[in-house]
Amino acid sequence: MARQLQSDKVLFGAVVGLVLFGALMIFSASAVLASEKHDNSYYFLWRQLAWAVVGFIALVVMMHVDYRRLASPLVVFPALAGQFILLVLVLFADRNHHTHRWFHLGAVSFQPSELAKIVLPLFLAFFLDLRKGQVNDWKHTLLPIALVAGVTGWLVLAEPDFGTALALGLVVATMLFAAGLPLRSFALAGLSAVPLLYGLISQSAYRHNRLLAFWNPYADPLGKGFQILQSYIAIGTGGITGVGLMEGRQKLFFLPEPQTDFIFAVVGEELGLIGALAIAAVFALILLRGLRASTGCADDFGRLLAIGLTVMIVGQALVNMSVVLGLLPTKGIPLPFVSYGGSSLLVSLAAVGILLNISQHAS
Repeated sequence: MARQLQSDKVLFGAVVGLVLFGALMIFSASAVLASEKHDNSYYFLWRQLAWAVVGFIALVVMMHVDYRRLASPLVVFPALAGQFILLVLVLFADRNHHTHRWFHLGAVSFQPSELAKIVLPLFLAFFLDLRKGQVNDWKHTLLPIALVAGVTGWLVLAEPDFGTALALGLVVATMLFAAGLPLRSFALAGLSAVPLLYGLISQSAYRHNRLLAFWNPYADPLGKGFQILQSYIAIGTGGITGVGLMEGRQKLFFLPEPQTDFIFAVVGEELGLIGALAIAAVFALILLRGLRASTGCADDFGRLLAIGLTVMIVGQALVNMSVVLGLLPTKGIPLPFVSYGGSSLLVSLAAVGILLNISQHAS
């Protein structure tokens, strides 16, 4: 008798909980701002809920598509080509906040670099499975991966979006390590990347300023260090239990865009250390369930894909929380499922759908 397929209910519940909690915090963080800018306190909330509906449809669809069907050149290479085309076209789109990151279709905006967070792990899982046991082959394995990942990263950097490029780099490194690439290769790659990173930071005024603000935000409290200092104030004000939901003050035109990259600071202020630790615990749970699906998978494609998607989600969360706490320089990385942002939410939920499908087939 065939085994009845069952998805990971714990993973599904954790994600649903984060999405609902995120909607609540988005309303709390943005109600005054939305009323001021759009004459509608629910402006950001309704848009996020609409994207959540689309995202959960994508989750259900991907949950019911056997992940092994994705391990096909007819899926991987068209997806890769589509990703490259969109990343090139967006560079010619209208600038928004001094960047070329979004396509705008009426009231709907989409960020194509978010799509790379699924397509790149999909390609890597497919290619590394194809080159099983030959991960150290520079010419036939590492060079093609370096070309695909390098072009993807370069196009994302051109937007510019340094944070997403680093997140993609983390996914690539983790999947290569899981495929068996030795640590000495990472050491060589890290040393080779130092001049590149130096050039990217030194030749960009805003990246240089963010690094200076990271080292000493108090040197320019009303300029370069303003954003992170407001985050410190929010976190410090929250204490252990917080000032209460909807009662935070830093979201009132002190924290820039509090509903997006710095929503974790709003959580810290309104729900305190308890609320912040609860969010961190849920992401730790997602990490454990994603790795559980990976270790129980019978084939290398599913194992590597589960690792890549899990690291993509949890890695972004770790970077976002680290930025808010001042442990990393400021980057435009959202907190998955919690921050306002439709394309981020859609892609993250689709990724969870794939993880849930892998968990169905895991032992």
